[in-house]
Amino acid sequence: MGTIVLKNITVSGQQKDILIDKGLIRKIEPASSCEKWNIAGDVEIMECSGKAAVPGLINMHTHTSMTLMRGIGEDMLFHNWLDKIWKIESNIDEEFIYWGTKVACLEMIKTGTTTFNDQYWFQNQSARAASEAGIKSGICYIICDRNDPSSFSRIKDECQQAYEESSGWAQEAQFLVCCHAIYSVSEEMLRWGIDFARRHNLRMHIHLSETEKEVSDCKEQHGGLSPVEYLEEMGFLGPEVIAAHTLWLSDKDVELLGKHKVTCVHNINSNLKLASGYRFRYNELKEAGANVCIGTDGCASSNNLDLLEAMKTSAIVQKAWRQDPSTWPLNELFDCATVNGAKALGLNTGRIEEGCFADICIVDTDNSFFLSPAPFLANLVYSAHSDCIDSVISNGKFVMRHREIEGEKEILREARKVIAQLKY
Repeated sequence: MGTIVLKNITVSGQQKDILIDKGLIRKIEPASSCEKWNIAGDVEIMECSGKAAVPGLINMHTHTSMTLMRGIGEDMLFHNWLDKIWKIESNIDEEFIYWGTKVACLEMIKTGTTTFNDQYWFQNQSARAASEAGIKSGICYIICDRNDPSSFSRIKDECQQAYEESSGWAQEAQFLVCCHAIYSVSEEMLRWGIDFARRHNLRMHIHLSETEKEVSDCKEQHGGLSPVEYLEEMGFLGPEVIAAHTLWLSDKDVELLGKHKVTCVHNINSNLKLASGYRFRYNELKEAGANVCIGTDGCASSNNLDLLEAMKTSAIVQKAWRQDPSTWPLNELFDCATVNGAKALGLNTGRIEEGCFADICIVDTDNSFFLSPAPFLANLVYSAHSDCIDSVISNGKFVMRHREIEGEKEILREARKVIAQLKY
């Protein structure tokens, strides 16, 4: 990893010089300080006047290779949509996952994401694609037995094998276990999955209380227990659990998620588009002690991986249904897309601070969106679009310079070949 100096860049409203070396932010000092630094070896200096630094964004729930399924199954009810997606997924292969993840990484980098938490198939290919793109990833092995006991032995063996193979991944990729959802995973496999995760000190990812139907079906099948209560009763909940959606929650559910310090990931665009719901209980979850993050979900439901867009929509919908414009203020909103995700994945990132991983978005503020003297975050989240992100540094390396990413045309060309071969 080389040495980078970001010269005259705005950090929290002040002009600074930033020194990046060996993947870490080493110094953040007043502008012009870099002239006194004694730096040996090759140094790349970027003049950043008119630009601001923000932490790389962290997408805490997505299915990356669904970039190749964008727009499939539009205007369908959730469970009909899911059936269609599962039929398509029965035909995908490693090539699909690899190039689909490569496309996703292009899109995430261009929209400011430097870390993502993925839930999809053929984990080695996802990890490989993310590492080649230069960004951090959480890659799940998915347990999805669909209540078929004949699959239990195979899934257990595959999970163990996938975990062992993950030791060969690049250090930027982290292995997670995923139980898809309570309606697609049997109780036996839910118990086995969380036990496996805890025995190996891994994080567990799950879709939870995404739809009203999921909740009503669970109550009917499990003696009146909600999905959260059902998992709590079997000892599943804990700080290692990353629960996507958590949309249909009772007061008791909120209390349990907070008590167990669960990470709850809000995926507003997917929830709205599939008509799953919109009353995400941000205030209550935060006050109860849950760790709230933001995700995009996959492109087959949200249609893009733009976290800036997801932040804006999350906040304005929250303000609307609560009839309270003060709810989910900008500093908390931005934390949900950065430092809270870092906490969930156990990463020293999500902040522009000395000693943190150098995961930085360089925002071009020389445009109409930033003319206003309003707070920077207000202009970034509510006014600008993600194309204001000029350059991105991940793990101390440039992965995008001035909106250009190396190899982009080849990735798109190969992805088109894969799409042409798949039956949609």
